[in-house]
Amino acid sequence: MVEMVLSMARSMLGGAISTAASATAAEMSLLMGVRKDIWFIKDELETMQAFLAAAEAMKEKDMLLKVWAKQVRDLSYNIEDCLGEFMVHVASQSLSRKLMKLKDRHRMAVQIRDLKSRVEEVSSRNTRYNLITTKASNNVDEVKSNMEDVRKHSGSNIDEAELVGFDKPKKELINLLDLNTEVGLANVICVAGMGGLGKTTLARKTYESKEDIVKNFSYRAWITVSQSFSKIEMLKDMIQQFFGRNSLDKCLNGVEGKRVRVEDLSKHLTDELEDKRYFIILDDLWNIQDWEWIEDFAIPSSNQKGSRVIVTTRDVGLANQITVKNFVYHLKPLDSLDATELLLRKSRKRPEDMEKDENLKKTVEQLVKKCGCLPLALLTVGGILATKKIAEWAQVYNQLPSEMETNPSLEAMRSMVTLSYNYLPSYLKSCFLYLSIFPEDYEIQMRRLVERWIAEGFVKARTGVNIEDVGKDYFNELINRSIIQPARVNIEGVVKSCRVHGYNSQK
Repeated sequence: MVEMVLSMARSMLGGAISTAASATAAEMSLLMGVRKDIWFIKDELETMQAFLAAAEAMKEKDMLLKVWAKQVRDLSYNIEDCLGEFMVHVASQSLSRKLMKLKDRHRMAVQIRDLKSRVEEVSSRNTRYNLITTKASNNVDEVKSNMEDVRKHSGSNIDEAELVGFDKPKKELINLLDLNTEVGLANVICVAGMGGLGKTTLARKTYESKEDIVKNFSYRAWITVSQSFSKIEMLKDMIQQFFGRNSLDKCLNGVEGKRVRVEDLSKHLTDELEDKRYFIILDDLWNIQDWEWIEDFAIPSSNQKGSRVIVTTRDVGLANQITVKNFVYHLKPLDSLDATELLLRKSRKRPEDMEKDENLKKTVEQLVKKCGCLPLALLTVGGILATKKIAEWAQVYNQLPSEMETNPSLEAMRSMVTLSYNYLPSYLKSCFLYLSIFPEDYEIQMRRLVERWIAEGFVKARTGVNIEDVGKDYFNELINRSIIQPARVNIEGVVKSCRVHGYNSQK
């Protein structure tokens, strides 16, 4: 995108000057100066981006280089913002009218020349401290090598946590559901535990169980609650999941011409569910008020068909408020054997590798212990290790937050995810940060996301590879590193949508 903006800016400046027959000599001189400065900062921006990519690939960075790279990165962002504003400023009205606004031209010229001056200052700072070395430039090949590694491993998007350590909890949870009882009010079962234990994974495995759930419940719905859900959208989603799009359209047509109200959707939903045996997952509930609202507006109060509701929450106290103690399933960390297997799978190693290498075995045991056997921590660390040589694993271990082992708190998990972010290659960092524009727990379509990345200029085309395929590779690597989590997977195992892990608040 930057290259496109710069090219258009240069072209429009040229056209503006050629059509400015009425401009004064001083104004023409100003425009010519701005054009030269645009070309200058355009070339500097390209150099900055090349340097930042090389600096990112360096295994060892001293403090001076880190500070200087931060300054270069901040300046490059300012240049991109300035060029974007320049494009809007020039293109928003006819060129002839814009040429008559001396005040606007002067302001833009001052801003661009200030950036040019800052570029020169940053450059002289490098000269004084000799920050750029041949070591940095020699690492560009390593960046390319890492990208090729992504392509090799992006084909498999199966969530390893689905395969390791969840069979027993799934059986226990299904036993707790007591599916043989087909009469009585809806039973509510809570899955409780801290973030990172795999509550959503366990609920998903249970929800998709063909023999136990699909066979016994013709009406099913998966609802992600989150901290700030829309009541109307939740009810619409439940109607559509339970009864299909036609049922939702029928409900909405009934209130055509009027404002859609919670009461209208609630009545349609509960009336339709009144004589049905249904199964609901309410994932990531945060407070009792939300549960009370869901109970009043989304669950029929007199249904006697033996329906079931599973609620996942991080708050054990909340779980005890929602249901009786006997129906709270306390999810525990993996045992050490399953945790080791999960870490090895994610890092693309085999148990035989540990048997052959005593140092590797010791390092893996230390990593498992420090991760507290938490699935999310293991997946996150495994995603980092998959891009590292075994000799570098000890370095990763030393950077893990020490409190993970003794107190696997949400704050420690945040530190874990931050570490994983720091290990991302530069081409993925912007892609990941872009996800912040989406609401919490929002299901992000892979295709839509890749198209946005391409439009923003985050995806770089490569010879012989379609740019959409490159964007999909970026998406798959974020999935494989467990930076983002799959939301919907097709029958071929390809992730079609994702969500960002929820670490916004501690409850």
